Amino acid sequence: MEPVFDVSAFRQALGQFPTGVCVVTSVIGTDRLGVTISSFNSLSLEPPLILFSIARRAAGLAQWKLAQGYAINVLSENQADLSIRFSKALTNKWEGVACDRETEHGLALPGTAAVFHCVPWAVHEGGDHLLFIGRVMSVRSFRDRRPLVFNKGRYAALESDMPDNASWPLAMHY
Repeated sequence: MEPVFDVSAFRQALGQFPTGVCVVTSVIGTDRLGVTISSFNSLSLEPPLILFSIARRAAGLAQWKLAQGYAINVLSENQADLSIRFSKALTNKWEGVACDRETEHGLALPGTAAVFHCVPWAVHEGGDHLLFIGRVMSVRSFRDRRPLVFNKGRYAALESDMPDNASWPLAMHY
Protein backbone atom coordinates (compact mmCIF):
# COMPACT_ATOMS: atom_id res chain seq x y z
CA MET A 1 0.00 0.00 0.00
CA GLU A 2 1.38 3.40 -1.03
CA PRO A 3 1.71 6.08 1.64
CA VAL A 4 -0.71 9.00 1.43
CA PHE A 5 0.84 11.92 -0.42
CA ASP A 6 0.75 15.18 1.55
CA VAL A 7 -0.58 17.73 -0.99
CA SER A 8 -0.33 20.60 1.54
CA ALA A 9 3.37 19.91 2.13
CA PHE A 10 3.89 19.67 -1.63
CA ARG A 11 2.23 23.08 -2.21
CA GLN A 12 4.24 24.61 0.64
CA ALA A 13 7.49 23.29 -0.82
CA LEU A 14 6.57 24.60 -4.28
CA GLY A 15 5.95 28.00 -2.68
CA GLN A 16 9.64 28.15 -1.78
CA PHE A 17 10.38 28.60 -5.49
CA PRO A 18 9.71 32.24 -6.44
CA THR A 19 8.05 32.75 -9.80
CA GLY A 20 7.15 35.64 -12.00
CA VAL A 21 3.50 36.39 -12.66
CA CYS A 22 2.06 36.61 -16.17
CA VAL A 23 -1.27 37.21 -17.84
CA VAL A 24 -1.76 35.18 -21.01
CA THR A 25 -4.12 36.82 -23.50
CA SER A 26 -5.77 35.81 -26.74
CA VAL A 27 -8.62 36.79 -29.01
CA ILE A 28 -11.04 34.25 -30.47
CA GLY A 29 -13.56 35.91 -32.76
CA THR A 30 -14.81 38.84 -30.69
CA ASP A 31 -13.98 37.21 -27.34
CA ARG A 32 -10.97 38.42 -25.40
CA LEU A 33 -9.35 35.79 -23.19
CA GLY A 34 -7.07 36.46 -20.25
CA VAL A 35 -5.76 34.28 -17.43
CA THR A 36 -3.14 34.76 -14.72
CA ILE A 37 -0.36 32.17 -14.67
CA SER A 38 2.82 31.62 -12.70
CA SER A 39 3.79 28.49 -14.62
CA PHE A 40 5.73 30.17 -17.43
CA ASN A 41 9.10 28.85 -18.63
CA SER A 42 11.54 29.11 -21.47
CA LEU A 43 11.81 25.81 -23.30
CA SER A 44 14.04 26.25 -26.35
CA LEU A 45 16.16 28.90 -28.05
CA GLU A 46 16.19 27.10 -31.45
CA PRO A 47 13.35 27.34 -32.26
CA PRO A 48 12.25 29.94 -29.68
CA LEU A 49 9.71 28.07 -27.52
CA ILE A 50 8.01 28.84 -24.22
CA LEU A 51 5.54 26.88 -22.12
CA PHE A 52 2.79 27.59 -19.63
CA SER A 53 -0.01 25.58 -18.06
CA ILE A 54 -3.71 26.08 -17.43
CA ALA A 55 -5.77 24.07 -14.93
CA ARG A 56 -8.21 21.59 -16.43
CA ARG A 57 -10.93 23.12 -14.27
CA ALA A 58 -10.38 26.62 -15.73
CA ALA A 59 -13.62 28.00 -17.15
CA GLY A 60 -12.04 29.08 -20.46
CA LEU A 61 -9.94 25.98 -21.13
CA ALA A 62 -11.96 24.95 -24.21
CA GLN A 63 -11.36 28.38 -25.76
CA TRP A 64 -7.65 28.30 -24.93
CA LYS A 65 -7.33 25.05 -26.87
CA LEU A 66 -8.77 26.86 -29.92
CA ALA A 67 -6.45 29.88 -29.69
CA GLN A 68 -4.43 30.51 -32.85
CA GLY A 69 -2.10 32.88 -31.02
CA TYR A 70 -1.52 34.32 -27.59
CA ALA A 71 0.60 36.83 -25.72
CA ILE A 72 2.34 36.12 -22.45
CA ASN A 73 2.47 39.42 -20.56
CA VAL A 74 5.11 39.38 -17.79
CA LEU A 75 3.60 41.67 -15.18
CA SER A 76 5.53 44.52 -13.58
CA GLU A 77 5.83 44.81 -9.80
CA ASN A 78 3.05 47.42 -9.69
CA GLN A 79 0.52 45.21 -11.53
CA ALA A 80 -0.73 42.92 -8.75
CA ASP A 81 -4.22 44.30 -9.46
CA LEU A 82 -4.10 42.84 -13.00
CA SER A 83 -2.87 39.52 -11.63
CA ILE A 84 -5.82 39.37 -9.24
CA ARG A 85 -8.32 40.51 -11.88
CA PHE A 86 -7.31 37.87 -14.44
CA SER A 87 -7.05 35.09 -11.83
CA LYS A 88 -10.81 35.20 -11.23
CA ALA A 89 -13.64 33.80 -13.34
CA LEU A 90 -15.16 37.23 -13.95
CA THR A 91 -17.33 38.07 -16.93
CA ASN A 92 -15.95 41.63 -17.04
CA LYS A 93 -12.20 40.99 -16.74
CA TRP A 94 -11.49 43.38 -19.58
CA GLU A 95 -13.63 46.28 -18.36
CA GLY A 96 -11.43 49.37 -18.24
CA VAL A 97 -8.31 47.51 -19.42
CA ALA A 98 -6.65 49.11 -22.43
CA CYS A 99 -4.21 47.17 -24.59
CA ASP A 100 -1.00 48.53 -26.06
CA ARG A 101 -1.29 46.32 -29.12
CA GLU A 102 -3.66 43.71 -30.43
CA THR A 103 -2.30 41.22 -32.95
CA GLU A 104 -3.17 37.76 -34.16
CA HIS A 105 -0.76 36.67 -31.42
CA GLY A 106 -2.70 38.07 -28.46
CA LEU A 107 -3.09 41.33 -26.58
CA ALA A 108 -0.20 43.31 -25.10
CA LEU A 109 -1.12 44.85 -21.76
CA PRO A 110 0.34 48.28 -20.95
CA GLY A 111 3.12 48.66 -18.40
CA THR A 112 4.35 45.06 -18.44
CA ALA A 113 7.98 44.05 -17.96
CA ALA A 114 7.91 41.94 -21.15
CA VAL A 115 5.52 40.45 -23.67
CA PHE A 116 5.94 37.33 -25.82
CA HIS A 117 3.67 36.99 -28.87
CA CYS A 118 3.30 33.31 -29.75
CA VAL A 119 1.62 30.79 -31.99
CA PRO A 120 0.66 27.35 -30.66
CA TRP A 121 3.32 24.65 -31.04
CA ALA A 122 1.81 21.81 -28.97
CA VAL A 123 -0.53 20.99 -26.10
CA HIS A 124 0.29 18.13 -23.72
CA GLU A 125 -1.40 16.37 -20.83
CA GLY A 126 -0.02 17.34 -17.43
CA GLY A 127 -2.09 15.81 -14.65
CA ASP A 128 -4.67 18.35 -13.53
CA HIS A 129 -3.29 20.92 -16.02
CA LEU A 130 -2.66 21.15 -19.75
CA LEU A 131 0.78 22.27 -20.91
CA PHE A 132 0.72 24.79 -23.75
CA ILE A 133 3.91 25.14 -25.77
CA GLY A 134 4.17 28.22 -27.95
CA ARG A 135 6.58 29.37 -30.61
CA VAL A 136 7.65 32.94 -29.96
CA MET A 137 7.07 35.15 -32.99
CA SER A 138 8.10 38.46 -31.39
CA VAL A 139 9.15 39.73 -28.00
CA ARG A 140 9.44 43.11 -26.26
CA SER A 141 11.03 43.73 -22.89
CA PHE A 142 11.55 46.76 -20.69
CA ARG A 143 14.67 46.47 -18.53
CA ASP A 144 13.67 49.47 -16.44
CA ARG A 145 10.57 47.65 -15.11
CA ARG A 146 10.87 45.13 -12.28
CA PRO A 147 8.76 41.96 -12.60
CA LEU A 148 5.95 41.02 -10.23
CA VAL A 149 7.09 38.07 -8.10
CA PHE A 150 5.02 35.42 -6.29
CA ASN A 151 6.59 33.54 -3.37
CA LYS A 152 5.26 31.62 -0.36
CA GLY A 153 1.65 32.26 -1.37
CA ARG A 154 1.93 36.04 -1.76
CA TYR A 155 3.34 38.77 -3.93
CA ALA A 156 6.90 39.78 -3.16
CA ALA A 157 9.36 42.45 -4.20
CA LEU A 158 12.41 41.55 -6.22
CA GLU A 159 15.42 43.30 -4.80
CA SER A 160 19.04 42.62 -5.50
CA ASP A 161 22.40 44.09 -4.72
CA MET A 162 23.93 41.74 -7.26
CA PRO A 163 25.73 43.39 -10.18
CA ASP A 164 23.81 43.33 -13.45
CA ASN A 165 26.64 41.79 -15.47
CA ALA A 166 25.64 38.14 -15.76
CA SER A 167 25.87 36.84 -19.29
CA TRP A 168 22.96 34.87 -20.70
CA PRO A 169 22.59 32.02 -21.20
CA LEU A 170 24.26 30.89 -18.03
CA ALA A 171 26.46 27.82 -18.23
CA MET A 172 24.08 25.94 -15.92
CA HIS A 173 21.52 25.80 -18.71
CA TYR A 174 23.66 23.55 -20.90
